[in-house]
Amino acid sequence: MPKLRVLSGKDVVAILETFGFAVERQRGSHVKLRRLQNGARQTLTIPLHTELDKGTLRAIYHQILRYIPEKDIRLHVYTE
Repeated sequence: MPKLRVLSGKDVVAILETFGFAVERQRGSHVKLRRLQNGARQTLTIPLHTELDKGTLRAIYHQILRYIPEKDIRLHVYTE
């Protein structure tokens, strides 16, 4: 069974930037990423912690799935 990778907030931001998201702003330890896709604005907020808790990473993953197909993002977040 695949397991979640150990990722930092910066790792997640770097992964999302490869899918066209760009940092819009940062407030404290959270960064807001945004991209325009087919005329729709897509926004994600990521905490910039050194190591994300598994529950937090899982919640971020489910939010990402609203915008990016699972087959494209799964290998970045889970081990196979």
